[in-house]
Amino acid sequence: FLVLTVAFSSPSRNTKMSEATVRTRKFMTNRLLSRKQMVVDILHPGAPTVKKTEVREKLARMYKTTPDTIFCYGFRTNFGGGKTSGFALIYDSLDQAKKFEPKYRLARHGLLEIKKAGRKQRKERKNRQKKVRGTAKSKVGGGKK
Repeated sequence: FLVLTVAFSSPSRNTKMSEATVRTRKFMTNRLLSRKQMVVDILHPGAPTVKKTEVREKLARMYKTTPDTIFCYGFRTNFGGGKTSGFALIYDSLDQAKKFEPKYRLARHGLLEIKKAGRKQRKERKNRQKKVRGTAKSKVGGGKK
């Protein structure tokens, strides 16, 4: 049961210093995916929800690693505030993270650039796919000029 209390100042409340406690539970070492996974509880009474970047930095200090190998997601703040719970994954290396993490989470970290076609192109492709059946839908990729 690791606990780390760190003081941070909120930009909206410059005069008041707030305390945020980060606790981890249900800790598990996943050797197959070369990561540590856990549930993260953040206690922040009288303060807004703590940013994920700050949570990553605090977890990096707790587990003696770098923040770029930590992926936090699924945070939900309890009704009335004061407590937030979510998940965290700490990979052994950045290469392992790139191998196992979903693309959208890598994009959130800035490790991957997702290129999306224009809205009109997507709609035209969708309508062309309606006209064919089965595996031919994947072949209807390119647009007409």
